[in-house]
Amino acid sequence: MSRMADSEEREEAEPIGLDRSIQKLEDRRASKEGRRVAGELKGQRARGWTEKLLTRTLSGVIYVVVILVCLYFGVLPTALLLSAMGWLCCSEFYRICRMAGRLPNEIVGLSVAIAYPLLAAYHSMRASMLLTCVFVLVTCTWYVFNSRANISDVAVTLFGPLYTSCALSFITLLRASNEGMGGALLALLVIGAIWAEDSFAYLVGSTLGRHKMAPRISPNKSWEGFVGGLLGSIGVWSLGAAFHVAWITWPVALACGLCEGLVSVLGDLFESRLKRSVGVKDSGNLMPGHGGILDRTDSLLFGSVVAYIVLFLGGVL
Repeated sequence: MSRMADSEEREEAEPIGLDRSIQKLEDRRASKEGRRVAGELKGQRARGWTEKLLTRTLSGVIYVVVILVCLYFGVLPTALLLSAMGWLCCSEFYRICRMAGRLPNEIVGLSVAIAYPLLAAYHSMRASMLLTCVFVLVTCTWYVFNSRANISDVAVTLFGPLYTSCALSFITLLRASNEGMGGALLALLVIGAIWAEDSFAYLVGSTLGRHKMAPRISPNKSWEGFVGGLLGSIGVWSLGAAFHVAWITWPVALACGLCEGLVSVLGDLFESRLKRSVGVKDSGNLMPGHGGILDRTDSLLFGSVVAYIVLFLGGVL
């Protein structure tokens, strides 16, 4: 009888112990529900970080490959690509302006944005100047006959294509400076210096960054990252001099690396302040993980102009 009683007690104890284990699991799950909904669990954060990294990497690779292919195949493919990029950058700039309460004439501005890189493919400086004069005249006429427009709308309409597409057209000029691979490599040096500057600035800033550069405009930028970015830009141009790309001398290469690195940071901060003024994180969502095209080319817009000027003054062009 005692054995039967013991077995009955064990049978009753096992369900009770099992119920307690299940209850503990349910309590633990309930305690994490708030964090699970907010996406703060370790597994969720790891999965989210991995997905963002893969998305950012894939879109970045596509962006790089498209540019390299167009540079390789010649001046016209490069001009067409930059024309499309200029249109997209100008469109995103106008979007930011609309969020700030401005009323740009997008039809006129975007049409001009398409034209600048195409005219640069044929070294048509006279046509570019004529286009700019006509652009100003048409915009002023629009202002006179549009009672809703104010002078700020005229300013942003004119500034949009000059800030975006006209600046990108200097890459077309560099590619057109030599129909062979010399022009392609020269344009690649300008673009590659920007890529290196961004990468080195991020790596150094994320690991060693302690002193904020412009906390109100771009909180993640540091002076340590700024120095790292400069070294990356100078390093790319030094490779150009070492391999005698377009017969670039060492003084010109170092000047290009330094000037382009300095000005590219200004271009980045300029666009960051534009976005911060209207409270947006990205200029668009065309490139997953990166934002808009303007987010990817903000440094290149200023950097390409300065690099062209240094190369011109250095006798390379």
